[in-house]
Amino acid sequence: MTTIASEPRPVDEEKLNAFVGRVVEEVGATFNAALVVIGDKLGLYRALADAGPLTPAELAARTNTSERFVREWLNAQAAGGYVDYDRVQGTYELPPEQAVALADEGSPAFVCGAFQLATSTIKDEPKIREAFRSGHGVGWHEHHHDLFEGCERFFRPGYAANLITAWIPALEDVDEKLRAGGTVADVGCGHGASTILMAQAYPASRFVGYDYHPESIERASTRAKAEGLDARVGFGVASAKEYPGSGYDLVTMFDCLHDMGDPVGAARHVRESLADDGTWMVVEPFAGDRVEDNLTPVGRVYYAASTLICTPSSLAQEVGLALGAQAGEARIREVAEQAGFTRFRRAAETPFNLVLEVRP
Repeated sequence: MTTIASEPRPVDEEKLNAFVGRVVEEVGATFNAALVVIGDKLGLYRALADAGPLTPAELAARTNTSERFVREWLNAQAAGGYVDYDRVQGTYELPPEQAVALADEGSPAFVCGAFQLATSTIKDEPKIREAFRSGHGVGWHEHHHDLFEGCERFFRPGYAANLITAWIPALEDVDEKLRAGGTVADVGCGHGASTILMAQAYPASRFVGYDYHPESIERASTRAKAEGLDARVGFGVASAKEYPGSGYDLVTMFDCLHDMGDPVGAARHVRESLADDGTWMVVEPFAGDRVEDNLTPVGRVYYAASTLICTPSSLAQEVGLALGAQAGEARIREVAEQAGFTRFRRAAETPFNLVLEVRP
């Protein structure tokens, strides 16, 4: 049999140069992710915020760091537009907009958690590369510890901005039930950010958070105690298919259903644990139902995270359905219907999340 080689495809030099230019930007951005984490963990951004122009020596003195390292870090930040550089005075300043995003952890625009999450995946790259070859999964608990903290810090600003003011009020009768005194199970709670936010807003209700990761549950319990909430907020180690309790007025899952190996089994357990008139609130990454709907900057972030975190997590568990972080509303509806739920609607959305109301 004779194989005829295909003709090489012509290369458009203008398109090639444009792509290489984009790659240069992305390599710089990749390096900068580590620099953002350093700036966050060492308090460099916080020291720059509202300080006015500073020299490298002044910033180093404020943060007990090395001037030579700080000078190079500042130049990289200036080249990326993260700080402003005054060439006459030789000083650097953090603009107020960047300060909101980089130095104010209470801001809904805070972004440092995203960089901490992203750089954690680079540390786990050898594990994921091997999973590509074997087809086996990599469990959540097998990742670098920066993933657990970074994930919470990535999602918490959005929860803080929307959960109490918009998402829960968008659900039928739920806000009223929780104000009167209800019971809530927050499944896949991680470090408990969502659980604690709800408990602070609804002092008449009781909350319990469940996660299969013991270290996260320990962290969540410590935080609840520090906030003075431990009398009516509890945390326990349990999987989504086995968490205890019944008659819950509300079961929540924040950005975790797609990570589960058997989301249908988890959904069946939710249905069994709900009160007859209870509600399951599913918060998932924003996604359309078709690949072409998600070829956006946000979709790119979520597809990348799904490749490195979410899909490996699901494949490490039984069933291994691997919905992925861009599953979309239709796929989640299928999961709910297979579990026996009859009512399903999109209650709210943001550029980063879908909020789905599911009822028996």
